[in-house]
Amino acid sequence: MGIKSLIINPGSTSTKIGVFEDETLLFEETLRHSTEELAPFETVVAQKDFRKKVITDLLTSKNFDIKSLNVVVGRGGLLKPIPGGTYPVTDALIKDLEECKRGEHASNLGGLLAKEIADEIGVPSYIVDPVVVDELADIARLSGHPELPRTSIFHALNQKAVAKRYAKEVGKKYEDLNLIVVHMGGGVSVGAHTGGKIVDVFNALNGDGAFSPERVGGVPNGELVKLCYSGKYTEAEMVKQLVGKGGFNAYLGTNDARDVEDLAFNKNDANAKLVYDAFLYQVAKDVGAQAAVLSGKVDQIILTGGIAYSKYATEELKKRIGFIAGVTIYAGEDELLALCQGALRVMNGEEEAKEY
Repeated sequence: MGIKSLIINPGSTSTKIGVFEDETLLFEETLRHSTEELAPFETVVAQKDFRKKVITDLLTSKNFDIKSLNVVVGRGGLLKPIPGGTYPVTDALIKDLEECKRGEHASNLGGLLAKEIADEIGVPSYIVDPVVVDELADIARLSGHPELPRTSIFHALNQKAVAKRYAKEVGKKYEDLNLIVVHMGGGVSVGAHTGGKIVDVFNALNGDGAFSPERVGGVPNGELVKLCYSGKYTEAEMVKQLVGKGGFNAYLGTNDARDVEDLAFNKNDANAKLVYDAFLYQVAKDVGAQAAVLSGKVDQIILTGGIAYSKYATEELKKRIGFIAGVTIYAGEDELLALCQGALRVMNGEEEAKEY
């Protein structure tokens, strides 16, 4: 008998769930929540019972015996900075998720839902590699001003998952490899992996590095300060310009890289091609920077995320970064499987669970 797991990945207007036996997906569903359904809840945490019922009702409708589960895994939320790994959902972790001290986000519900469902059937609950994973080397934290430290917020779950996948496929330990992982989706993060840690990474939310479909990345500081004080935008509007309305959205009015490729190559839009090429140029520069972090000793570069499905994007990147190391492509991001694998590594004795 394999290990059966329920995986819960809450988003702002949906809850994705998957049921696995070992690493085999038995079924998955995206449970969508309308504005009207969520309107009565003043906070994200207040949605917990509503979302729990939606999940359990779905399992019942599929005639799935919830008591057959061996573990329940939730997406990690905005917790304190922690090393990567799989964490049991403890009282201390629950307290931080409920209080939302570091931000209110739907992912905070992952651990809460996992704990409550798991406790009712007497099985363990975990979170895996939340976005706040922080393994930065001390030298990587300095930005140039003590009031503006570099922070680690990025696609930790997928970065770790594909890095460990590559290590397994080549028959080596993740801890023994020097890797550069490039996640390209709505946001972009480029991380340097060495000794089993991500010692440097470009902040994927509102920090440095390449622009992306929705985010501005590292922009000229002086001009940014002038724009902030120009009176053109409120503080909230300015934040939205940086995260949400930046990148492809700002230049082309779309956050879909497929639309940009269509404009550039099917409709011969020269500006769209320039923007797309500039994006790939900046990503390649980030890879070069992380190669320097690893002193040029790079075993492999991994391209992942939705944009890694693009043959044009991956081939253009290979032209610029192929001299550094070989390039492996794992397109997309299978977060449900990555969460499942994190729990399995602990339950099978491959890794020890971390303490929050």
